[in-house]
Amino acid sequence: MATTRTTPRDPEATKARIFDAAVAEFARHGIAGARIDRIAAEAKANKQLIYAYFGNKSELFSQVLGRCMVHLASAVPVDPDDVEGWLDRLMDYHAVHPELFRLLYWEGIEYGTADLPDEAERRQHYALKIAAVQDGQDRGVITDAIPARDLLFLLIAIANWATVVPQMSRILAGSEDTDRARLRASVKEAARRMIAL
Repeated sequence: MATTRTTPRDPEATKARIFDAAVAEFARHGIAGARIDRIAAEAKANKQLIYAYFGNKSELFSQVLGRCMVHLASAVPVDPDDVEGWLDRLMDYHAVHPELFRLLYWEGIEYGTADLPDEAERRQHYALKIAAVQDGQDRGVITDAIPARDLLFLLIAIANWATVVPQMSRILAGSEDTDRARLRASVKEAARRMIAL
């Protein structure tokens, strides 16, 4: 009599597949439009596992976005001693990972100015970045004419807007490699002027 061999379950691999499928689903459809059954089908997992591992859809979204932001923070830490290099790394990161902006954009649509489910953790995440800018200001490396939190916001905004709205970037700045290089140089020049002492 032949015996059937079953493959042992690997919960970590299943969680990783669910996470990757959730990133794609939320980036494509937002919080309201995402469907747990599509995530389950893409991850080759049943819906009950998603709820068991990650909670409801809103909790899953918060975990997805939170982990993506932690990855960004570790991959591209704020460097007040080399703002231009940091901006280059930031723009390169987002060119490879445009899903993070899509997730943030959908979150903005869903929550607007209301409190986020993970707002306390998010504030801690950004507090570290603000502290890095403040340290640069305290050491006299960059201007303190703009409060650290506002300066960080402005630098992130000018570095990332072309990725957030690629159609505007193409229409206004052009779509050729030379156009993108010129725009990047302009972003860094604007940043140099913003941080100048």
